[in-house]
Amino acid sequence: MVTHLLNNVEEKIVSIPIGSFNLQAELVIPLDARGIILFAHGNGVGRYSTRNRYLAHVLRQTAGVGTVLIDLLTPQEEAIDLRSKHCSSNVQFLAKRLIGVTNWLMNNPLTSNLKIGYFGDRTGGGAALLAAAEHPMAVGAIVSRSGETCLTSDVLSYIQAPTLLIVGENDLPLIAMNQDAFNHIKASKKQIEMIPGASQQFNEPGALDEVARLASCWFNYYLTSSQQRELSVHAIPWHHIDFGF
Repeated sequence: MVTHLLNNVEEKIVSIPIGSFNLQAELVIPLDARGIILFAHGNGVGRYSTRNRYLAHVLRQTAGVGTVLIDLLTPQEEAIDLRSKHCSSNVQFLAKRLIGVTNWLMNNPLTSNLKIGYFGDRTGGGAALLAAAEHPMAVGAIVSRSGETCLTSDVLSYIQAPTLLIVGENDLPLIAMNQDAFNHIKASKKQIEMIPGASQQFNEPGALDEVARLASCWFNYYLTSSQQRELSVHAIPWHHIDFGF
């Protein structure tokens, strides 16, 4: 474990036991953090992804949360996955790993007092929804970006956490998939947002910034207490987002 404490932020490289093996993760916790976001990567994207590091940085700066960037596959699984994509494309497999990491966060003294949120992309988005459905009391909020959310309606009906689905305007297959998932999610607070002009990768100018803004607002609101919400409401551009109240 490597620990750094700089500018009121604690950074650790941790080894998380999952069954008979360990997963490596980068844990960054501002000292005043009110929650922690677990990033669920899909389709072979690891914790060193530039865009995920950017999103994690924005969330720490604007939503008052810590972040966990983790490799959900072991090095051996990653080597196999380079050829077959068997693990990174398996939503059920990734969801089991997420549940294991969630249990570790709930029992670790550094994070046990923090509300947990999921940020998932691609198959990681589907895995985040599945893990939240199977572990409903552990997850405080979910954001899915370009999520491959082809889950059964029975599974989606178990999701209780406030859920935000983000898709690109030009990503027609995933728009339909996410709209179908949205219709079956029974959480009382849910929303689907379409980023104008964006494709599945969100490479267009400003597209990833908009993802970061939407996610930050969602987590800021749903991972804070009622009192903290009242204190922070004037600092967030709520007029850009209709949370359905």
